[in-house]
Amino acid sequence: MFSLNIQPLHKSFGVSATGIDLSGDLADEFVNQIWGLIDEYSFVVFPGQAGFNDDKQLGFTRLLGSPEPSHVAKGEEGKLEYFGTIGNVQPDGTALGNEHRKTKFLTGNNLWHSDASFKPVPAALSVMCAYETPEEGGQTLFASTRSAYAQLDADLKSKLDPMVGIHDYTFSRSKVSPDAVSPSLSASLPPVRQKLVRTNPTNKLKNLFIGSHVREIEGMGFDESRALLDQLVEHSVREENIVTHAWQPGDLVIWDNRCLIHRGAGYDADKYRRLMRQTRVAGTASSLEE
Repeated sequence: MFSLNIQPLHKSFGVSATGIDLSGDLADEFVNQIWGLIDEYSFVVFPGQAGFNDDKQLGFTRLLGSPEPSHVAKGEEGKLEYFGTIGNVQPDGTALGNEHRKTKFLTGNNLWHSDASFKPVPAALSVMCAYETPEEGGQTLFASTRSAYAQLDADLKSKLDPMVGIHDYTFSRSKVSPDAVSPSLSASLPPVRQKLVRTNPTNKLKNLFIGSHVREIEGMGFDESRALLDQLVEHSVREENIVTHAWQPGDLVIWDNRCLIHRGAGYDADKYRRLMRQTRVAGTASSLEE
């Protein structure tokens, strides 16, 4: 077993872990250690991982589980792709500005959300490697919906536990602009039902499963749904509950989409370059089957 140096980032969740080069060969015991950190802390930063590239990131992702295909590449182009680029730097090295369609589309990530919660089997983990980061802005904010659930009173927990949320990608991205999602992408991602309260299979701790992709609550009027969902997000993202990560080149970050929501802080794409590559570890079943 590797001896990792673990530094807490928040009283409720998040750690920074040093003492290991993740780009090398990793034994099963260490992979189990990483999963242990994820289940306990939800958010793990491995700084100084300068040896990574796409091949090594995909290999590392496979150690944690099955890589999840990109919904955008599949829905818009019909191709299998495991990576998403977060930022404005393109494969040819050029950088897009603030007014480009792709840059505007990515501003949807500035809403509080859980990655790929709109899929029938929602994503378990996200893995992000940072290569170029802006001098100002570009942070990512994380909030624990496990902590948020624990802070609720017993009566509200009992009310929420049996509820089902309707997750709708087209609804979520329409907040950026009405035509943000192409017809082919929208057709490939119909709304799905997910539990409003999930339970970690290892430690049995409960959490809210909320964010911008949740359109409404099944069996409840739309306006009433929106009022409750907005209230739960607001409760979850109070300032004292947030970890803000200021990205540095070489950071590799893993977060648990089952019990965290996150959002980007935004940056000036006309002034700065940003290149981060994301893969995701697929979940194993619909939240309704957990």
